[in-house]
Amino acid sequence: MPLSVKPAHLNTLSLTGIIIVQAALLCYSIAIITEQRKRVISRVILSFLTVGVVLDLMATTFMILGSSRGPFTLHGILGYSSLAGMLIDAILIWRFYRNNDRLIKVTNGLHWYSLGAYLWWIAAYITGGLLVALRPS
Repeated sequence: MPLSVKPAHLNTLSLTGIIIVQAALLCYSIAIITEQRKRVISRVILSFLTVGVVLDLMATTFMILGSSRGPFTLHGILGYSSLAGMLIDAILIWRFYRNNDRLIKVTNGLHWYSLGAYLWWIAAYITGGLLVALRPS
């Protein structure tokens, strides 16, 4: 009998979402940490942030489709709000990039919003991982 590393309570759709959200975490982290350190917006930041949002949308879709509890759970609402925060951040950063000189520092408001949205997203990410880890099989 082969040993399975897949928890019994996770289906293929949920597992796909979990894998994709790992990639979103990597992309968001590169984008936001780079912005926080340099305080300027570059094409690298734009690329990673945009890919992060796309991956997050995909992961959320897979997790909703794979959920037996429906889309409106406490974690779901936390996840949707954190996704919305990162989407708004991406829109604001793209707008800032298009409307300003490439070497100008981001405003304090945008700088702090990006950090807050990222930390909120990390809270949703950690909460989701804990829920999966603590859910009985």
